[in-house]
Amino acid sequence: MVVSSLKLQDLIEEIRGAKTQAQEREVIQKECAHIRASFRDGDPLHRHRQLAKLLYVHMLGYPAHFGQMECLKLIASPRFTDKRVGYLGAMLLLDERQDAHLLITNSIKNDLSQGIQAVQGLALCTLSTVGSAEMCRDLATEVEKLLLQPGSYVRKKAVLTAVHMIRKVPELSNIFLPPCAQLLHERHHGILLGTITLITELCERSPAALKHFRKVVPQLVQILQTLVTTGYSVEHSISGVSDPFLQVQILRLLRILGRNHEESSEIMNDLLAQVATNTDTSRNAGNAVLFETVLTIMDIRSAAGLRVLAVNILGRFLLNNDKNIRYVALTSLLRMVQSDHSAVQRHRPTVVECLREPDASLSRRALELSLALVNSSNVRAMTQELQSFLESCLPDLRADCASGILLAAERFAPTKRWHIDTILRVLTTQPLVQVAAWCIGEYGDLLLEGGCEETEPLQVEEEKVLALLEKVLQSHMSLPATRGYALTALMKLSTRLRGDNNLSLPCHILELKGRLPSHSHATLWPSRIRQVVSIYGSCLDVELQQRAVEYNTLFRKYDHMRAAILEKMPLVERGGTQDEEAKESKEAQLSEAALVPTEPQASKLLDLLDLLDGTFGATQPPPALEPSPGGTLVHLLDLPCASPAPASIPNLRVFEREGLQLNLSFVRPPGTPALLLITVTAVNTSGADVTHFVCQAAVPKSFHLQLQAPSGDTVPAQGGLPVTQLLRILNPNKAPLRLKLRLTYNHFGQSVQEIFEVNNLPVEMWQ
Repeated sequence: MVVSSLKLQDLIEEIRGAKTQAQEREVIQKECAHIRASFRDGDPLHRHRQLAKLLYVHMLGYPAHFGQMECLKLIASPRFTDKRVGYLGAMLLLDERQDAHLLITNSIKNDLSQGIQAVQGLALCTLSTVGSAEMCRDLATEVEKLLLQPGSYVRKKAVLTAVHMIRKVPELSNIFLPPCAQLLHERHHGILLGTITLITELCERSPAALKHFRKVVPQLVQILQTLVTTGYSVEHSISGVSDPFLQVQILRLLRILGRNHEESSEIMNDLLAQVATNTDTSRNAGNAVLFETVLTIMDIRSAAGLRVLAVNILGRFLLNNDKNIRYVALTSLLRMVQSDHSAVQRHRPTVVECLREPDASLSRRALELSLALVNSSNVRAMTQELQSFLESCLPDLRADCASGILLAAERFAPTKRWHIDTILRVLTTQPLVQVAAWCIGEYGDLLLEGGCEETEPLQVEEEKVLALLEKVLQSHMSLPATRGYALTALMKLSTRLRGDNNLSLPCHILELKGRLPSHSHATLWPSRIRQVVSIYGSCLDVELQQRAVEYNTLFRKYDHMRAAILEKMPLVERGGTQDEEAKESKEAQLSEAALVPTEPQASKLLDLLDLLDGTFGATQPPPALEPSPGGTLVHLLDLPCASPAPASIPNLRVFEREGLQLNLSFVRPPGTPALLLITVTAVNTSGADVTHFVCQAAVPKSFHLQLQAPSGDTVPAQGGLPVTQLLRILNPNKAPLRLKLRLTYNHFGQSVQEIFEVNNLPVEMWQ
């Protein structure tokens, strides 16, 4: 006996009429009970109505998994009303993670073989939505037959289903190559747009398909030329631009076909110039077509004049009122600045104007492009503009702007005097107090010795040094970061002040001795510093509070280790290698400072002072393009330490799939043999970007692993800028290393996850 229940319209009205969430849940639970009872009783006439109500409940976020098998029954039904609701339910309730979706393969195959277009359309929509790799392999032949059917309704859906199949199973490309050439002659807008998309997917995933479709470049050029000149379909024109969606898709395909191919690029050069000059830019649709034209010109082997035209189009985009258009223009010019530097230089005044944009993303892109435009001829003017921007820019941009100015000054300084003046102006605007606090903390003992090479050396007392740092901590003008530098400097001075004869004793023993006379300050410095540090243990700033709590713990529980932990940083070696691994290992040695032997104190002070002249050792001159890490003050705040010797451990390729390669390079810093630095480099040689790239690592419990932040989460196609990530592994027992990696990313429209263990690691990593 079938239990009576509400109709779909009545259910919707009752749910919307519920005043509380509890009333809504009560209505839904009651109706779901009626639906379950109807399914158990097997009422074939009202099954599709019950499933329709269940789908509405599912869209509200309530569980509806018990209706999956009912979807299969409705799909197998000969009635169209049942099939329509059954296929809709399959698209909503089934996916690749559930084995039940494989049960509809035979039903879809039977429906595709029928001559009823409406049923074929339902089957194709479902296959393109939930079709797994297994289903695509089983049904590829049926879809290929429908590509050449006389009805445009079915052919359009078959083309879109073929796109889904290629994304799921790229090896099926050979099946769809022959029909695509015939479909290019279509006059139907939807079929032609789908065909261009299908060819694009084929060319991105198959080198054979790319070679095959380069023969149809003249035909694609003719189609696009017809759209530009005479207009292809009036009903698809937008804001006076004839079918911009089809134009954009053709331009993307031409970009792929013309990349690194001289003959194809030559065929499309004239057409691209025509599109660039005849497209109306008063509307957003025209700007979209022009932007795709510029990207195509940039990627193919276009003529020099055409590339200048593309740069000028981007220059006009910089004057547009739309922020999105200005942003894509700045991003594209940044890509072109290396290959077309002189053409981009013509728009330098407009780029500098973009620095004043209130939008943070625009000003950041303008800053990156401005720094890339600096050369020896404009370094004075550009540095002046950038320094003006530094004074008023957002706090998040100050570090990048200051670093960029210092790098540009080192590379293109006309005179040494101008170079030093520029460095001092940047430090005065940004981190001069922080630099001074770090220098006092690191070299405070040398400051007190008065060994400066001056005619009248300045005599400094310990009391004045501590009072100065306390003044920085108490000043209302000090930023939290500045207070952090001052607090760290005080901690360093607790082990560096001269005359402290009791430094080898723990602080609690010093306190038991009682207060010394007022004239004997030397042995009171640790206690005074400890009192100052304790004040900030309850600071509202979380970073400053954490530092104070950790320093207090160091005084209270690990005082015997304080001198070793706060040991001086080693010298920066001159003329170091430019390897990324060496650069990263320099930064990594900060946490292992206690294990690194100290250098003579006087030489360290001279080394710090030598940073101002930007010179290197006479035996190894600086490179022409990239500055040495030790030749500038850019990384002065990063607490410079010794650069490791070049690594002798061979590199290792551990992963390769569909053009994505993962390489490991290894460095063992000479001062810390227990530390291993592994640089993970991801390179993508395929035709599609790898997005949402995440690399995770695991080691045995006897090791200590720290993963640094990666350089990005997108690996550009065609061998673009690789993504790098540093792994810092501490191996105190020198045990053989076992490393397991997990990669997750999106590639060719698929979500990929790979977990594997690296077994062939070189023994030099731990021996």
